[in-house]
Amino acid sequence: MTTILWFRRDLRLSDNLALTAAVALGHPVTPVYISDNVNAGEWSIGSASRWWLHGSLSALASDIEARGNRLIFKTGSTFAVIDKLLSETGAKRIYWNRRYEPSAAKLDAEIIAGLKRKGIEARSFNSSLLREPWEVATQKGAPYKVFTPFWKALRELGESYKTKPAPIRIPAPKIYPKSDELQSWGLPLRGADWSGRLSDSWTPGEAAARLRLTDFITAAVFDYKDKRNIPGVDGTSRLSPHLHFGEVGPRQIWNGVVKSAIACNGSPMPRSVESYLSEIVWREFSYHLLFHFPKLPSKPLREEFSFFPWEDDPVGLSAWQRGSTGYPIVDAGMRQLWATGWMHNRVRMIVASFLIKDLLIDWRTGEDWFWDTLVDADLANNSASWQWVAGCGADAVPYFRVFNPATQGSKFDPDGSYVRKWVPEIAKLPDRLIQAPIAAKPVDLADAGIKLGRDYPMPIVDHAMARHRALERYKRLKVRQDG
Repeated sequence: MTTILWFRRDLRLSDNLALTAAVALGHPVTPVYISDNVNAGEWSIGSASRWWLHGSLSALASDIEARGNRLIFKTGSTFAVIDKLLSETGAKRIYWNRRYEPSAAKLDAEIIAGLKRKGIEARSFNSSLLREPWEVATQKGAPYKVFTPFWKALRELGESYKTKPAPIRIPAPKIYPKSDELQSWGLPLRGADWSGRLSDSWTPGEAAARLRLTDFITAAVFDYKDKRNIPGVDGTSRLSPHLHFGEVGPRQIWNGVVKSAIACNGSPMPRSVESYLSEIVWREFSYHLLFHFPKLPSKPLREEFSFFPWEDDPVGLSAWQRGSTGYPIVDAGMRQLWATGWMHNRVRMIVASFLIKDLLIDWRTGEDWFWDTLVDADLANNSASWQWVAGCGADAVPYFRVFNPATQGSKFDPDGSYVRKWVPEIAKLPDRLIQAPIAAKPVDLADAGIKLGRDYPMPIVDHAMARHRALERYKRLKVRQDG
């Protein structure tokens, strides 16, 4: 009478609806995680995410053992693995939580159909979104392409998101199926620079996610609106990788934030809290777009951008990836990404704008780099956000909005603390020059012990000229569209 519990992007025990339902039956549960490279689709997990997944699975296995059970690790095609597990265990039920990426959704549908033909009960649950992507629709039943009306429609559905506690015990089967050793999967790639450094910044697992959420909702959330755009301070939640891997769920975050706000401030909701909740809803919006437009990671939502004349610039791309563009705020962001697997959200927009509009490199190239280097690489968020900056996606930034890196740096890192941390070779420059060393006089450079082109690169592109070039190409695209 055992129930197979298939873990996926839901690596936690609390507010895990598939787990709650399986335990509620009162029968043994066989937890399993399947590493499936056969059905992974074109967006197989990136290098930094492999490191996180290893730590998250290790933490989950320990949490399950503490509740009297074991997590089984299996490798191979999901179809074949599930079929063999059903045969080995005699199980007549399999429960899991849904995923919404195109290849994962397709796999779900095929598995449900196949198990139904075998007479196996197959149930999937929603433990990763506030609302299903199909629940939020326009009056005509169409998907939303603009964020603000999407948020309004989602909130009109109600904001009571009940959560379930972790079970005290998870009933174990008498005999376990054979399991792989997690270490044998080699998830953290050998020789990858991330593997030896990410642990300095992160601790994967549900316990770490819970601690980070508690820290955020008791302090930083109340200053979030004012500090969220300042990369030099700890003003964001940094929950994104925990949320991506399902170590914490959006219902838990929403309830924790709202309850903390009410307890401290009563009603109405503080603006900072509203601002943070909008970020949770942006994630919902991204999944809404990915579900309804499954080509989002590779095809512009606005079809006219399929004809945009991108540049082939391997030298510029390499400088951007290494954090050697000569624009300090851009270089600081790219170095933070390489060292920690994460980048402040405001800086993500700046570096994305630089790649797309200053260098005119295809947004999908940046999307690929983020996918491989971010510990929170999320297909919905990544593709929707890159398209937003490029101007080809939903609710996109206007084509004529081109971030000036020096101006952005002065506005959001006015004291240069962020740049000085990640670009230490220019740390001795005064605040007024830290974001634009090219504007420094020879005496300023001498006082700081800097020679441009030797200690720090000259700008790889002139921003004013690059902006003009980008606007001309965007305008030609607009003329083509209008014509």
